[in-house]
Amino acid sequence: MKTIHSDVLIIGGGAAGLSLALRLAQEDVSITLLSKSELTEGSSLYAQGGIAAVLDDDDNFQAHIDDTHTAGADLCKDATVRKVVEGAPEAINWLVEKGVKFTLVDGAEYDGADSDYHLTREGGHSHRRVIHAKDATGREVETTLEQHVRAQANVTILENHIAIDLITSQKLGLSSSRVHGAYALDIDNNTVKTFGARSVVLSTGGASKAYLYTTNPDTSTGDGIAMAWRAGCRIANMEFVQFHPTCLYHPYAKGSLISEAVRGEGGLLRLPNGDRFMDDHHELAELAPRDIVARAIDYEMKKGGFDSVYLDISHKGKEFILDHFPNIAESCETYGYDMTAQPIPVVPAAHYTCGGILTDLRGRTDLKRLYAVGESSCTGLHGANRLASNSLLECLVIAESAAKDISNRLNKEKNFQAVELPQWDESKVSDPDERIVVSHNWDEMRRFMWDYVGIVRTNKRLERALNRIKLLQEEIVEYYGNFRVNNDLIELRNLATVAELTIECALTRKESRGLHYTLDYPDMREHAADTILTPNNFVSHAPIRDWNPS
Repeated sequence: MKTIHSDVLIIGGGAAGLSLALRLAQEDVSITLLSKSELTEGSSLYAQGGIAAVLDDDDNFQAHIDDTHTAGADLCKDATVRKVVEGAPEAINWLVEKGVKFTLVDGAEYDGADSDYHLTREGGHSHRRVIHAKDATGREVETTLEQHVRAQANVTILENHIAIDLITSQKLGLSSSRVHGAYALDIDNNTVKTFGARSVVLSTGGASKAYLYTTNPDTSTGDGIAMAWRAGCRIANMEFVQFHPTCLYHPYAKGSLISEAVRGEGGLLRLPNGDRFMDDHHELAELAPRDIVARAIDYEMKKGGFDSVYLDISHKGKEFILDHFPNIAESCETYGYDMTAQPIPVVPAAHYTCGGILTDLRGRTDLKRLYAVGESSCTGLHGANRLASNSLLECLVIAESAAKDISNRLNKEKNFQAVELPQWDESKVSDPDERIVVSHNWDEMRRFMWDYVGIVRTNKRLERALNRIKLLQEEIVEYYGNFRVNNDLIELRNLATVAELTIECALTRKESRGLHYTLDYPDMREHAADTILTPNNFVSHAPIRDWNPS
């Protein structure tokens, strides 16, 4: 099978990958975009709340910057925060130009970028600055961008293709240090393809699927983070796993997120007896940052022996609720709950990976020509805890910067000669003899990650988790080396890598900060420092330059 060549290979089709592809498509470059499932079936599609941006005269950039730093527990990089916050209005205008229909205030008429948009407020924000499309912002953004990308003649979209590993100079025995492409499994045809590219972008999302309970779809398996680590890139701050405070509690409600905007519009958290409790935990009560709300719910559930707590917005009235949260109300009704008339049961669930592949403000990683954008990256925007609705914003702003940098670099390489890439070798492997082993390993890992590396941690729990993941890694390496790859094995291998990175980062941090809370070190140190892990094959002669403390 011949190598499939293009100028740019984008791995991942969420908001980051699609917006980057669309911006690059305006240049004279060829683009291949791989999506491990249907193009829109990723975390971006399920984003409910919205996109944070200063769009109101009563708001200002500094307030948004300060809110981001406060939520991030002083670990955010100021240069990154300023770039993303100040780039937000332009990013919103770009989406509006592409046809994204955001919700207007009652009675307003659509007038493009000058429309009177409805802004909501979410936890950690000092102003109403979250622009949204009802309670399905991700779907509106994702499907709109998808339509545009599919219409580009120089973009080849390959769905149901999961990347296996990056092809680097080191793997090819070359002296230079750069990425040359990737191997990917064509899931439908069960064949491994070789992709060559002058630049590769990882926009594969986070790794919340490492946990038993998550709000994310099945695609959130940390593929890009694991591949970058194996390729020699540094990984940072993986201990900061954001647990969304409110996921619908029901045995069949798999990852049914209840948007933070519900609390932003007046929703109250209650114990089973109807008493409120957030006033006892934080001065902002239900509008406290996510880590505090999740930890408060976890505490109250453990103290009272409850299976869940309850989120109540029924006092706002049926018309208000159905107007603001039609999709959430419909989802709740599917499971027998009427949020317009009763409180709904909720529990915290793994939601967002704040750490990831170390990058600069242009998405560049330690490996030349390898970029990472979106949740798989660690730009320094989120620090120790992501401020609500800053995630889609980061995708859009950093994707624009990455697109400019990729374009500039490609223009300087007019005489670039592609290296001949070896094809995937399956001559010494066989079909798996016991596929159930993969399923059992997956279940075991997700359970001990939830039990030992969850909302509240201890050294003893983390060490237990580390021992288990190392044993699991040995089994996976043996399995991977002897059998043909399939989608489940690739994802399990990546999740195990990400789980180990998360545990190692958590053990390294001897304090409680943001999303990392440990009973052994309950206090926060005066000086905020990143946790950066360096692989043995680190490409030390080409590290990114502008990852510096604020």
